[in-house]
Amino acid sequence: MEPTRDYPLFGGAFSATLPPGAIDVSDLRPVPDNQEVFCHRVTDQSLILELLELQAHVQGEEAARYHFEDVGGVQEARVVQVEAVQPLLLENLALRGCCQEAWILSGKQQVAKENQQP
Repeated sequence: MEPTRDYPLFGGAFSATLPPGAIDVSDLRPVPDNQEVFCHRVTDQSLILELLELQAHVQGEEAARYHFEDVGGVQEARVVQVEAVQPLLLENLALRGCCQEAWILSGKQQVAKENQQP
């Protein structure tokens, strides 16, 4: 089995440990500057990391949900399912001096791929 690997994101500002078989989609097609997209060689699954603009009208856990649901709406997702929303410990963040809180949302969206019907 192929080992996991650390992969630099957004020009090295962040990094993530990716599962075996992850392919950088930017090697295959253009990806917006605010996204990092990976797909799996065998399955039809994708991992999308997206930098989003601050929305002052929502905060904390609700901000994470807002962005996830907003992206699902823009992508015309058939399913938008939040599985978990958890705070991140600021002492574990490289940007801890720049933010007051950080959240991670895990969820699933069922979205048509490029050139496919929803």
